[in-house]
Amino acid sequence: MTFPIVPTARAALLAALAAPLAIVIAAAAPQAWVVAPAAGAALLVIVLLDGVLAGRLIDWRIHVPADAEVGEPLTLLAIAEISGRASQAPVDIALALDPRLDPAGSVRFAAPVAQGTGVWQGSAEVTPSRRGTAAVSRVWLRWTGPLGLGARQADHPLDDEVRVWPDLAPVRSPELQTFLRDAQFGLIARRLRGEGTQFEALSEYEPGMDRRRIDWKASARHTRLYARENESERNNQIVFAFDCGQAMCEAVGGLPRIDRAVTAALTASYVALKGGDRVALFGFAQRPELSTPFIGDSRNFHRLQRAAAGLDYHAQEPNFTLALATLASRLQRRSLIVLFSDFTDPTGAELMIESIGRLVDRHLVLFVTMEDEDLAGLSGTEPDTLDALATAVAADTLLRQRALVLERLRQMGVDIIEAPWNRISYRLIDRYLEIKRAEAIG
Repeated sequence: MTFPIVPTARAALLAALAAPLAIVIAAAAPQAWVVAPAAGAALLVIVLLDGVLAGRLIDWRIHVPADAEVGEPLTLLAIAEISGRASQAPVDIALALDPRLDPAGSVRFAAPVAQGTGVWQGSAEVTPSRRGTAAVSRVWLRWTGPLGLGARQADHPLDDEVRVWPDLAPVRSPELQTFLRDAQFGLIARRLRGEGTQFEALSEYEPGMDRRRIDWKASARHTRLYARENESERNNQIVFAFDCGQAMCEAVGGLPRIDRAVTAALTASYVALKGGDRVALFGFAQRPELSTPFIGDSRNFHRLQRAAAGLDYHAQEPNFTLALATLASRLQRRSLIVLFSDFTDPTGAELMIESIGRLVDRHLVLFVTMEDEDLAGLSGTEPDTLDALATAVAADTLLRQRALVLERLRQMGVDIIEAPWNRISYRLIDRYLEIKRAEAIG
């Protein structure tokens, strides 16, 4: 395999600096014009010799992880072995990437020599911005000679792919794992006592217990206070429904809203599965595109993760009427429906309200939306020009319309969570646990 020798930027700079000097020589001493082409030829020879001293590429390896999570850093590793190289300068590496991994479609980095090994090794860190399968399609390697005037380069096609999954960092967080170990819905399989409506056992009353749990008849028989312990409500059906339309594909905190919603839903799903409930996912845009069966075992959590990874991004308005009617037809018993959505168009919001209203009659609906920090910032900025004033008025109008839509949903009996994107997950878990303790689902 041959590796072409090319001039470097340093060689090009020298040639550019020599050009004015050649013009001066030609003007001052026309008989010495031969000096300029001789100098150019000498520079060309030096570039070629420097390229030869750059050495030959013996082997190279690109390590691309097979899996990554959206929004989480991913490290790409490059290793090159070069024989006969007289320079210790780093090797330049460039990779052609899917825009899911980097918006520019490529990444460039240097691979310094590892002392004592004769191997050049470097890495680059990219952050996936969307779920799906992302290809790493080509690599370019470029290494210079000792003078830095000549370089050799090689390029090779790659067939590596990275599967970009939903972000599960909140699920792995120590805080959530500690909560699951210590809380009522812990990791130890046992009958859950203390709440619910189904009688489980009697225990001696202790200070601090809810007095409403005292069983007065049993206490009278035993001449001491006894309290009822009830089995907590389990086996509830919970559906996490995702609007995959245009508004949910807009970025918030550097990632599309739908990806923030998926992370929050999977985190809450993990808690729900540990609590003995059954979870399903439902996604839609112009038409329903995802509907999973109910999962009732935390060991099958990976099935929910895999299904959520398949939710696509759509630059179109969602069809709430078709989607929520389809969802309602598939539910045979009362369920908790957690709907992640956003809206900017009042007409679309009206259709959404009508469709959600049909669900409220049979199911418990929790509507989750992320605060629009950009709109709040524009509305609260002190205007100093007419354009700024018009922008502030428009932003304030949109915020008022948004508040009106949410208020109408509350009046219909829909529970609302509106919070910044980085607080959605734990707000959702808290609300789920409140609903579960209140026995409001079954």
